[in-house]
Amino acid sequence: MSTPHDVNHQQDRDRENAATANSASVATTLSLHALATTPPPAMMPVRLKVNGKERSLHLDTRTTLLDALREHLHLTGTKKGCDHGQCGACTVIVDGRRINACLTLAVMQQNVEVTTIEGLGTPDNLHPLQAAFIKHDGYQCGYCTPGQICSSVAVLKEIADGIPSHVSLDLLAQPTRHADEIRERMSGNICRCGAYANILAAIDEYAEGQTS
Repeated sequence: MSTPHDVNHQQDRDRENAATANSASVATTLSLHALATTPPPAMMPVRLKVNGKERSLHLDTRTTLLDALREHLHLTGTKKGCDHGQCGACTVIVDGRRINACLTLAVMQQNVEVTTIEGLGTPDNLHPLQAAFIKHDGYQCGYCTPGQICSSVAVLKEIADGIPSHVSLDLLAQPTRHADEIRERMSGNICRCGAYANILAAIDEYAEGQTS
């Protein structure tokens, strides 16, 4: 035999179940409405000059330069590491300056010169710095190596152009190329294998050849 307490308890449960069902129904309706009204991605034509060649693409405006290079132009030498601009694996050279390709949109890099590792050298015609990396064993797994090499080329240009770093003693003087300068400027390129000493040796040898 049900008591008044049992009846009240059952009524409370019925109200809770009804409220839960109503909330679920509202959430589903809102979700379906959101899906129905979400606009398609904005697409636009993009012209990139990569490794000396004009390339025409039709891209989602949210496409990063990294994804445009790898997924659309199939230049897979540029590596996707952290995708947050923290490892340097995606470093490319844009108008002579190094950037993280994962942190810029492809639509922002029109009318500039983009150089990837494929544009620096090939297996049959190595860039001198690539040859120095091989000679000094400046890589182990090799995943970070394209970014390391692109960054190294740009680092030496930064020094030649008189751009100071955090370890430059005189911000107005021409920076000198020494180990601390190279280490500081290359600190954004992470090598998980720890080949840093060999990378430094490779950069040093290449730089010596450029100045001799």
